[in-house]
Amino acid sequence: MSIDLMPNRYRPGEAELPQREADLIARRDAVLGASYRLQYRTPVHFVRGQGMWLYDPDDRPYLDFYNNVPSLGHCHAEVNAAMAEQAGRISANTRYLEPRLVDYAEKLVGTFPAELDRVVFTCTGSESNDLALRIARLATGGEGVIVTSYAYHGTSAAVAAVSPNLGAAVNLSPFVRMVNLPGPEHIADAQAADFFEAQVRAAITDLQRRGIGVAALLFDSIFSSDGVWIDPPGFIAGAVHAVREAGGLIIADEVQPGFGRTGAHMWGFQRHGIVPDLVTLGKPMGNGFPIGAVVGRNGPMERFGQTARYSNTFAGNTVGIACADAVLTILQRDRILNSVAAVSQRLRRGLDDIAAQMPGIRAIRNAGLFFGVDIGLDNSLPAQRRAMALDLVNTMRDNGVLISTTSANEDALKIRPPLVCQNEHADQFLAAFKSALAKVIA
Repeated sequence: MSIDLMPNRYRPGEAELPQREADLIARRDAVLGASYRLQYRTPVHFVRGQGMWLYDPDDRPYLDFYNNVPSLGHCHAEVNAAMAEQAGRISANTRYLEPRLVDYAEKLVGTFPAELDRVVFTCTGSESNDLALRIARLATGGEGVIVTSYAYHGTSAAVAAVSPNLGAAVNLSPFVRMVNLPGPEHIADAQAADFFEAQVRAAITDLQRRGIGVAALLFDSIFSSDGVWIDPPGFIAGAVHAVREAGGLIIADEVQPGFGRTGAHMWGFQRHGIVPDLVTLGKPMGNGFPIGAVVGRNGPMERFGQTARYSNTFAGNTVGIACADAVLTILQRDRILNSVAAVSQRLRRGLDDIAAQMPGIRAIRNAGLFFGVDIGLDNSLPAQRRAMALDLVNTMRDNGVLISTTSANEDALKIRPPLVCQNEHADQFLAAFKSALAKVIA
């Protein structure tokens, strides 16, 4: 397992840099905190974006197959216009009456199952998960949280403590129990549901025996940090039942799979045929403007609201709501989910064809436009697989295509283009991928 908190990063002296970038890095290092890192062995320097493309100072284009924050593509004109128009009128908080806030809230909850009929707005996905945990703990009286073994749920103190992905230096809460997914454990699909339920029931038993109780099962419904282990659909249902039986709530973290990323559904949890108690939203919601939310059942939301207070200056501000409203309007009006499903099929066929022709691809997993591709030659060691994946990512970066890695060993490619990806972009990506793979395995 990798001990590097960000393997796909720049390390001083590893790449020869132009003076312009070397000087900028020196200035960064002199003023920014040491927690900042630059992605890729040779850092990328961008000055503008448009749709599927990012451009460096020399106007060289890079095809973006990594960023899900600009879900509708970089600098979407309609979203930008909504942002500017609202900022030119007023930017206010939720303590004043504002019809657009209510209009958008009604539209947003209308995309969820009927049981999920309340929403509280936040600024980020981290804040959404933080709030969801507060609600779950207050509503259940329990403290324990069950997460997958390499999960990531955010950066606040509370959610960092339930994010094993952040590394050994970030202590997990003593109230956290980690469970393994069936995919990385090579459990057959027919046994996957039973395996996962048994893991969760063992965690419940331990939490109850120690007097901690169960507050929630918190999961990213596409299991992105674990390596995009998404199948078989519905394998989490038995575990969901077990948690509810123990008095806990189900929190679906939709920061990455939400807003149509999976193509077949608006929300990733729908792919598993369950209805959570709380759903957390973030990144893609405002196409880059920081806005998030917790959508949930009225019961726990009402109990929390009666006994605690949650409001902050920027959560649900009018400019953020304008951006989010524009994003949702475009997603629905332009039937983006249909396009996601069609383009993802083209990408999957292309990747399957490459895997059949060339060594180096061990497995391909996807739901819509979110792919995990396991890299490595047959019988290669974990360190060799990780090195090969990183070589491939950086070769593609040098050729003007952006992706990255994921999973505990960082040997799975994370391929996650904006939802406006079209066939021509998919074909360009596949050509670049095939060329890079051939170079790496040569």
